[in-house]
Amino acid sequence: MKILVISQYYPPEPFRIGDICEELVRRGHRVTVVTSRPNYPMGRIYPGYRGKQKSDETMGGVHVLRCGTIARRRWPVFRLLNYYGYRFFAYARLRRIKESFDVVLINGLSPVLQAIPGIRYARKKGLKSVLYSMDLWPASLAAGGIREGSLIYRHFERVSAFIYHRIDYILYSSRTARDYLTSQFGIPEDRLEYLPQHAEACFSELQDEKPDPGLTEFLFAGNVGAAQNVPVILKAAALLQSTDAPIQIRIVGDGSRSEAGRELARELGLNNVIFEGRHPAEEMPQYYARADAMLVTLSGETYCRLTLPGKVQSYFAAGKPVLGSADGETMDIIREAGCGDCVPSDDHIGLARIMLDFSVLPAGERARLGENARRYYQAHFTPERFYARLEAVLQTEADQSHA
Repeated sequence: MKILVISQYYPPEPFRIGDICEELVRRGHRVTVVTSRPNYPMGRIYPGYRGKQKSDETMGGVHVLRCGTIARRRWPVFRLLNYYGYRFFAYARLRRIKESFDVVLINGLSPVLQAIPGIRYARKKGLKSVLYSMDLWPASLAAGGIREGSLIYRHFERVSAFIYHRIDYILYSSRTARDYLTSQFGIPEDRLEYLPQHAEACFSELQDEKPDPGLTEFLFAGNVGAAQNVPVILKAAALLQSTDAPIQIRIVGDGSRSEAGRELARELGLNNVIFEGRHPAEEMPQYYARADAMLVTLSGETYCRLTLPGKVQSYFAAGKPVLGSADGETMDIIREAGCGDCVPSDDHIGLARIMLDFSVLPAGERARLGENARRYYQAHFTPERFYARLEAVLQTEADQSHA
């Protein structure tokens, strides 16, 4: 197949769409990506990608075309310009493409606006479009502080309805998303399919490395934004610090709320939390290897109850116990897997309690929780399962494009 991928984000930005595209190439397909110049999460165009640098390059066998970009910076107005800008810059780039394609795959991360150039191109060329939805709109806006029922929220509700109804097939990454798409937008169930994210292979081959066996180390990895609710970890850390428990928390990642998190840690006088900042994907396994357990936290917004963060698959693949403060899908998966414990969103007291309880578990019980995580990964989140189904869906839609 000749696959056109529409994605506002692409490596060197820290998103899995690069792995997906390269694996499709390894499976014998030709893949072209239309994307922005990398500027996430710091909000500045990466060195080496400014102006016309690397506008047309090949990465891992994938043909990557980068369009004009308004960097998101740190202010809401620039983020909005970044979102709307991709819609127009991407379509302008698409108009210059001479190559023909069999199917269009749209990477369904925020903002939902990024789907529009893919939809327009697919319809113009008589192709079928597939959306891999990992963020649900407009529900995700609430996690960023946009009130449900507000003018902005209602506007994006109409935009989302327009987009979801014009996609030919929607793959969604959390089980609860089906009810949202059918009840909120009336999307027919025969156009929907559950396809959970997979974990990168590097996390399934870890060897534990404990520099201090007497210390229980927890790791939070990934984006540090409003939805990730890192303050609940910091408030729990303050309670744990008062117990003198031998516990340390590492936060490895960056995002719009990173500085606010560091400031809260200073206000709370925390010495049991280390902010490591963002690190390349290839360095992440070393942080996983030294951790005793992983942390996943989310805000209590409707959107967060409907999603399963991609980090959970990586945590499970690494065979690590998982503790969380989250509602909905994330809580259900942790409990279903039997790999740890989860308290409701914003319950920092409950999070501190389950972290303290974990810190005194014997090694055998910790190992059992990790084995349960690994077993659940093998049953649900392996790359083999993911790519077999993705490839089959793309092939079906490609066949219909030429029927």
